[in-house]
Amino acid sequence: MVFSSHIFLFYFLPSTLLLHWVLPRQWKNFFLIVASFICYGWHKPAYVLLAAFSAFVDYTAGALIAKDQERGKTGKRWLVGSITTQLSLLAWFKYANFGVGIWNGLSVKMGGEPMAWENVALPVGISFYTFQTMSYTIDVYRKEVPRSRSLVDFLCYVSMFPQLVSGPIVRYQHVEGQVKERTLTFGKTVQGMTMLQAGLAKKLLIADFLGTVADAAFKSQGLSSSDAWLGALCYTFQIYFDFSGYSDMAIGLALMLGFRYPINFDRPYLSTSITEFWRRWHISLSSWLRDYLYIPLGGNRKGHFRTYANLALTMLLGGLWHGANWTFIVWGAYQGFWLCVERALGKKALFGHLPKPLQVLGTFVLVIVGWVFFRADTLDYAITYLGWMAGVGSVPVVTPLEFRPIHLAALCAAGIVTFAFPTTQVWASRLDPRWMVTLQPLFLIALLQMQLADNIPFLYFQF
Repeated sequence: MVFSSHIFLFYFLPSTLLLHWVLPRQWKNFFLIVASFICYGWHKPAYVLLAAFSAFVDYTAGALIAKDQERGKTGKRWLVGSITTQLSLLAWFKYANFGVGIWNGLSVKMGGEPMAWENVALPVGISFYTFQTMSYTIDVYRKEVPRSRSLVDFLCYVSMFPQLVSGPIVRYQHVEGQVKERTLTFGKTVQGMTMLQAGLAKKLLIADFLGTVADAAFKSQGLSSSDAWLGALCYTFQIYFDFSGYSDMAIGLALMLGFRYPINFDRPYLSTSITEFWRRWHISLSSWLRDYLYIPLGGNRKGHFRTYANLALTMLLGGLWHGANWTFIVWGAYQGFWLCVERALGKKALFGHLPKPLQVLGTFVLVIVGWVFFRADTLDYAITYLGWMAGVGSVPVVTPLEFRPIHLAALCAAGIVTFAFPTTQVWASRLDPRWMVTLQPLFLIALLQMQLADNIPFLYFQF
């Protein structure tokens, strides 16, 4: 069930909030499990079984690890079993088609027959809840969090509908106390509703309008240099406002249920380096990769060469996490390359000696170039598109992009909100009446746009 849908906003959400308010404490978590799985499995009920199985595996593994450690053992065998199970599920559902495609391509080139294969459907949100439950098991093994003694509480933590499909990747240690006991207040509800409204407006009034320009650009067979840059810029803002809008909605929905989730986007396009960008962009994922991949690989503790290798491998796997496509792998390698360069320069960009506004601009340009790999359907097309941006390469047919006043308005709004406004969590927490009054007409326009649009997917649903 999509947040930006009539049935979610006008039926599911009000009834869920009302029942959650009136039910006694001992029934709240169980109710949230049922409501969350209804929301998650609305279109594909079978996916609920996979998410529940994934949660049960790591709940059991956490319990077995804790018991082993009480007996003086490490519990490592259960950790290995948990990680193996979770990564196997992720590999099958997310990468099997990619692997078979590579195999068939090699077979045909060598004169063989391609393997008969029926594509495996990708369950929505599997990348997010797999990383979420794995973090719990690893933290229990590290003795950084006690194991959950209630399956209901643990399932509530994993299945919460605000973050189940596209994050944030919430760690158990961040919400352990809230799962057991939380307060529902008028202030939290108003703040959460404000974030929900802001997230919906960001998604529908900025991301979706700019997305039409970006989609046209990345389907074109030929663009002028200026139009290629315009298409890439529109996608740069589209992906930010789409995903940060979703995160705002998820954090706001959680607030209305009594949970406080950490921030997931902290004005990333104001970064002065790629290193800083990854401290601000999709924070729940970047911190997960740091704590559960980069540091266990050795981090920066084993010399310069290993540091660079660890950075590169972490970002390669981070790219692959986003999708089974060479474009994501190259995007990860591109990010890793700049992280290694900046590490060699003391975590500063090549242009770190310039005034701060120029550092921000330089980093922003590097990010835009990176998003071309992320958005393109194939690696060949990404390279071709970058050629158009650079004004080189043959262009058989130059098709001007359709850029109407509504697109210009959305692009201007994107720039103002990105570079001049604080994060949604900051201004929503102030409950300033001026902000709230200004937001209401935007929210109503977003609802109108929701009614007029045929299909309103979130970009990160595909990951």
